[in-house]
Amino acid sequence: MSGRVLRLFWLIPVVLAYLGANQAKVAWDLNKTWQDGVPARAQLLAYERSNRADVTYGYVSLVVPLADGTRIEEEKLSLPHSLLPRLEGIDSVDVRIRPGAAQEVVISPIMPAHLWIALSNAGMSLAGILLFFGVAFALAGKRRRTDE
Repeated sequence: MSGRVLRLFWLIPVVLAYLGANQAKVAWDLNKTWQDGVPARAQLLAYERSNRADVTYGYVSLVVPLADGTRIEEEKLSLPHSLLPRLEGIDSVDVRIRPGAAQEVVISPIMPAHLWIALSNAGMSLAGILLFFGVAFALAGKRRRTDE
């Protein structure tokens, strides 16, 4: 392999580290809002789920009326595709809110699974990094033995 290709190959663990850190932060933010947030009831305004083979996505839009008369609105709140069926066909749902937080609203019925998915994604990124380095060092050792 050329030197350029090998150098570009090292972007893989960098990307995996970024993705893992992102998912760890998502898990942290979800849990923080779940632990410190105030219970409330949200109205589901919109529900969208696509099951196309090439693109799967989904989101909900909701509004949370607060006791002081203000409202928190979340438009197109992306959720893991596997969790969306749990919200299909309902008008309102229990949530935890923490205004101003990175994750302002956590939907109570799906929170444990949502947290587990984020932690699993972070773990898979870490496993990918370890696998990458294991293979890289094994190949480097093999190359050194053949060069001798």
